[in-house]
Amino acid sequence: MDAPQGLDDPDYAAFAWARYRRVLGWMALVALATAILCVLILWHWLGWLNFTIAFATGLGVFFTILLGAALMGLMFLSSGTGHDAQVEDRVSPEIDIGD
Repeated sequence: MDAPQGLDDPDYAAFAWARYRRVLGWMALVALATAILCVLILWHWLGWLNFTIAFATGLGVFFTILLGAALMGLMFLSSGTGHDAQVEDRVSPEIDIGD
């Protein structure tokens, strides 16, 4: 029986997910700093901001950056652990794409 590979190996999966969480934590700090900077720039350009506008802008910037970082991180996690290579393509032989 072959040894598990990629994310099927519990030790490697724990390492890969820990690395993903660490990178996502750093990206959360970057997202927070960027959100604060964006609100400060708006305050500088427009003057006093209503709390609701400042809070919504900050949350929007923060979660947009965090969502992008999470999705890119998952893509790199999947590719870097060999999980993508383990996918079995059963459809390609059945479809004639005109090559």
